[in-house]
Amino acid sequence: MARRQKRSWGATLTIVPFWVLVLGAYVGTMVWTVLISLTSSKMLPNTQFVGLAQYTRLFATERWNIAVHNIAIFGVLMMILCLVIGFLLAAMVDSKIRAEDTVRTIILYPQAISFIVTGLVWQWMMNPTVGIEKAMHDFGWMGFSFDWLVTPDKAIYALVLAGVWQGSGLIMALMLAGLRGIDQEIWKAARVDGIPTWRVYVSIALPMMRPTIVTAVVLMSLSVIKAYDLVVALTSGGPGLSTDVPAKFIMDFFFNRSNIGLATAACTVMLIFVLVVFTPWFYFEYFREKNGSR
Repeated sequence: MARRQKRSWGATLTIVPFWVLVLGAYVGTMVWTVLISLTSSKMLPNTQFVGLAQYTRLFATERWNIAVHNIAIFGVLMMILCLVIGFLLAAMVDSKIRAEDTVRTIILYPQAISFIVTGLVWQWMMNPTVGIEKAMHDFGWMGFSFDWLVTPDKAIYALVLAGVWQGSGLIMALMLAGLRGIDQEIWKAARVDGIPTWRVYVSIALPMMRPTIVTAVVLMSLSVIKAYDLVVALTSGGPGLSTDVPAKFIMDFFFNRSNIGLATAACTVMLIFVLVVFTPWFYFEYFREKNGSR
């Protein structure tokens, strides 16, 4: 009995550093961020309480409203396109194509590089003097234009294009794992019944892959919310503010404009948004099903 208690205490002590790290590095910093957002902090933090004044100023700032609008467009388009393209690629690979390993490696290759590299690659490809537009002109298509990076109403779609190029490979891998996890007897029964392949994917495979799709959406949502390096490398938030996003807004006010109070207010708004959106979703997806099964 004494040995069991010693083992139990030993196991407890081994995870103490983990909980200290979680409470200090994550919960502690979140609490600190919220508290600083309620002060008049500028270059350095202070304790002068101003209530919700920073939030009032934040929502009255045109740049913040533009950044939220941009991230909404970027996030919705990127997630939809990545899910659709990733699933189609997974279905193609799952059809037992030749050189499957090579094809998967090629599709997954963009995921292996950072968003900084992705941004620089697409910045070069969209450069009118050396990129795709120049190549089309050399082929004789003088009317071809690919000037998204310098066109304010198209620049956000350049971000979407680069993000989908990098993110589709990961979604393909997740979807392929989900497809390979479906019992082969189901596919055989569908073939015997003469059900078209596309109908099997839509009516049978996709509903069975719900946990995989949820995981994919969560991973992409986190990437969208943290979108910063791709924006900086590809457009630097321009032209003007046409590709500015909340993460860049926060970093600029933290380090360039020395306004910690406004930056932490923006951080807190993003945190509240994540909690409001994802907490009910996680509850309905996981905990409700577990409680119902009991």
